[in-house]
Amino acid sequence: MLRERLSRPPHDFAPPPPSSRAPSLLDEDLQLALFICYELHYRGFAGVHEDWEWHPSLLRLRAALEERLERALARAVPRPALPPGGSVRRTLIDLAEEYSGTAFSAFIQRKADLNQFREFVVHRSIYHLKEADPHTWAIPRLHGRPKAALVEIQADEYGGGRAERMHCALFATTMRGLGLDPSYGAYLDRVPAITLAISNIMSLFGLHRRHRGALAGHLAALEMTSSLPNARYAAGLRRLGGDAATCRFYDEHVQADAVHEQVATHDLCEELAAEEPALAEDILYGAACALTLDEIFAERVMECWRNGVTSLREPLPRKPVPS
Repeated sequence: MLRERLSRPPHDFAPPPPSSRAPSLLDEDLQLALFICYELHYRGFAGVHEDWEWHPSLLRLRAALEERLERALARAVPRPALPPGGSVRRTLIDLAEEYSGTAFSAFIQRKADLNQFREFVVHRSIYHLKEADPHTWAIPRLHGRPKAALVEIQADEYGGGRAERMHCALFATTMRGLGLDPSYGAYLDRVPAITLAISNIMSLFGLHRRHRGALAGHLAALEMTSSLPNARYAAGLRRLGGDAATCRFYDEHVQADAVHEQVATHDLCEELAAEEPALAEDILYGAACALTLDEIFAERVMECWRNGVTSLREPLPRKPVPS
């Protein structure tokens, strides 16, 4: 229904009645519809009029979908409390230490076959081909040290002003090296709901000023749990025959994110909580959302692979790494 609407010139329409189903992070219709709404704030879609971005009818639909997403998050992610006398930085470290997704990166490093690695890259393409963009929404909503810290992190994500060093460009090179289509959004119809949900919560937090604390915590969680998995991904890709250019995206994150972790936890999140104490638990919640969804993603992908089936909605053509 939504795609048909957007293929026409902007017009008023009534959003569908609320679903009677309990909201779920694994609801394919919910996650795809919301992703489409959000994508109009990024690069849009060919054939979709740009006036749709802020059209009242679409914003009403997006608000209804966001309400369902937020209820699904509340069901799936317990809201962490800041311990009495505790610091946001220390609590973020504690949350990251409880993260259980490391087994997934160990599997990729040691056991994944080429087609499983390619599937993993397709999942990640939904975010990595626009890496950093959702968190950049927070820059005009911050000030002082938190703002400077976020700009420092994002400058690295965008290659320090060199287009070929932008992380999204490095990831596109990885995709080409694996015989995958690096076009933006090429695999949107192949990925399942949980992959879209991972991207959607970034856009939810980024597009609403009230979620600026959650967005900061989300970024911190990504940076804190990045270096070791990316080292494992690089090792796994080399085991499968990946060359230096194909592995560069992962190599870059091993070093960069070790630095970003310190900037994000202390200069961004700790300082933001000091300036706006009411945001402290929002920061922790954003981190918990990032970690929980990644754990759900890892569990579901591994379940598919254990059962000998694709983790995508449709299998990829089997191709070797180009020599």
